[in-house]
Amino acid sequence: MDDPYQNNVYQQGNEGMGDNTYPTYGQGEGGQDGYGYQTDYPPQDEDAASDVTEGQDEEDQMYEGEYQGIPHPDEIKAAQRAARAAAREKARAAAAGISEEEELADQYESIMEDCGHGRFQWTLFVVTGLALMADGVECFVVGFVLPSAEKDMCLSNANKGMLGLIVYLGMMVGAFLWGGLADKVGRRQCLIIALAIHCVFAFLSSFAQGYGFFLFFRLCSGIGIGGTVPIVYSYFSEFLTMDKRGEHLSWLCMFWMMGGLYASFTAWGIIPHYGWGFSMGSEFQFHSWRVFVLACALPGIASLVGLIFMPESPRFLLENAKHDEAWMILKQVHDTNWRAKGEPERVFTVSQIKTPKQEDEFIEIQSSTGTAFQRWMVRTMTLAKQVLQNVLSLVSPSLRLTSLFMAIIWFTMAFSYYGLSVWFPDMIKYLQYEEYESKVKLFHRERVEHFHFNFSLENQVHKEGEYINDKFTNIEIKSVKFEDSLFENCYFEDIRSTQTFFENCTIKDTIFYNTDLWEEKFIDCRLENTTFLHPKKGCHLNFQQENDILIYLVSFLGSLAVLPGNIVSALFMDKIGRIQMIGGSMLISAGCTFFLFLSFSQAAIIAWQCLFCGTSVAAWNGIEVVTVELYPTSKRATAFGVLNALCKLAAILSSSIFASFVGITKIIPILMSFSALVCGGLLALKLPETREKLLM
Repeated sequence: MDDPYQNNVYQQGNEGMGDNTYPTYGQGEGGQDGYGYQTDYPPQDEDAASDVTEGQDEEDQMYEGEYQGIPHPDEIKAAQRAARAAAREKARAAAAGISEEEELADQYESIMEDCGHGRFQWTLFVVTGLALMADGVECFVVGFVLPSAEKDMCLSNANKGMLGLIVYLGMMVGAFLWGGLADKVGRRQCLIIALAIHCVFAFLSSFAQGYGFFLFFRLCSGIGIGGTVPIVYSYFSEFLTMDKRGEHLSWLCMFWMMGGLYASFTAWGIIPHYGWGFSMGSEFQFHSWRVFVLACALPGIASLVGLIFMPESPRFLLENAKHDEAWMILKQVHDTNWRAKGEPERVFTVSQIKTPKQEDEFIEIQSSTGTAFQRWMVRTMTLAKQVLQNVLSLVSPSLRLTSLFMAIIWFTMAFSYYGLSVWFPDMIKYLQYEEYESKVKLFHRERVEHFHFNFSLENQVHKEGEYINDKFTNIEIKSVKFEDSLFENCYFEDIRSTQTFFENCTIKDTIFYNTDLWEEKFIDCRLENTTFLHPKKGCHLNFQQENDILIYLVSFLGSLAVLPGNIVSALFMDKIGRIQMIGGSMLISAGCTFFLFLSFSQAAIIAWQCLFCGTSVAAWNGIEVVTVELYPTSKRATAFGVLNALCKLAAILSSSIFASFVGITKIIPILMSFSALVCGGLLALKLPETREKLLM
């Protein structure tokens, strides 16, 4: 049977290097464990010394910690490599064997250790973090613009609900699509395309005047941004060593929190300023909430620009037998980091790296006689088949149990988190509504004749009233209901109404001039000789109602409360382990949900929301780190995409279910959230610990 790995050797130039041949890392010459990896300081002839170190006596140079008995960092790395090599020999001696995938993973880990952690990783950290921030912003956009958009585009309750869910639907499709493609096409390339789609359609959605176009553009924007989470974590993790992976992936999660803060802050600062918009007649309106939609695309644009200057993942390239490209990128990482640390004389000493043979081959037919479209179709169908096979491999015997456990944990965590994220602000709005309703003014059987209403009416109910020869001019009528009333010889002019209805009323010889009172405002009414002149077409924003500062503040505080949990999880992810972090955080969050039974005021709900968000974020961080580490490179982004798509499905279900119980009961949402968190937390404790696991 042929060896599934082939040694592709990248020959370095010999100028300045003498005739020395560097020993490979492993057992030595002739050993079976020889990687194409060389020691940090290869033996060099005196004439071949670097110009940077010319004139220095190496024997006189001593590591400053040597006097205190502190080992040199290079000695620590060498000891770690020796330990891994000993473990492999022990496995072979015990006839347990060691797979070639593990050899490649160990070799790559050793190379990344010598490349170091520095400027390159921090630059990539910011670039990928901005992409993650764009994902966080996208989850808040519709919630903030909905109060204004529903008035601007005349949305019904059914349309409002669809608009709230369409983003999650797009993100679910995007996560599955881009996650699968990233394992076959490349992390960087897929992330660039996904972000470009998001930015283009987010821009177009801000100018869409109709509900249908706005819905379609937000769906496409969600499909684009849905690919960021599975690709970002897979991409960034493949530039990290084992000892840095848990901590720095947890720090990366903070960008999602920053996305929530950015969305809350910009919504608070932009949407209430209606003067920032403009209009072109009655057909094109560009209000301030549309400016906010544009501002929310900025993190994605910034990440897209940064990715242009970043390389592809060398781990992905090695999996696809692109040895030379991977070698060049690893050398770039090495040189960037060591130059930034003031050691430009450090030489990248890797000359050969094992790469696996590709199992999948693109099928090319009719290359000479077929059209370009036919060849493109063949490539596309082949790629789709490979992606589907990769998805199905997640339920193969070796990964079936792991995928099942991870699917349940992702689903239960998302079901509880996103459900409560909708329930908290909806409960606050409901409490505000109850308080508002408690102050309603009731007018019964009033008779008003020859009166001029030139003041606004708000939060009133008029029953069995009679209005004869009255004028209603240039006023706002907000949350007013007329029941079983008579309007005779009345005149309405320049009326702006919100939540105002006429029910079972009789309206005679009355004129409505330049008002927004339409047929839907008159429920079971009798209209006799009534005229509507120059009615206001379409829907119009209410300049006061749509911007409740408390809603912005709630989202801001909820995002800010994540900060302590992020810091704690980053500092202790590698110390206490991923599994304990996930299980402990989910169980503590489950305990917090029980205190929601004691929330009878807006302040109490805000406090428990902050506590829940702060305790649950550690579980999110742990889940994302474990997902990266449990799956091999060839399936990592695919698995992350499938699990993230399942997460968005849970968000769609929980948002609909939890919202339906607002104002009815809070027992069912709390019990559902508690049960989901306990189930997921206990199951998480059964997962294998991965903090000392090489990226396969």
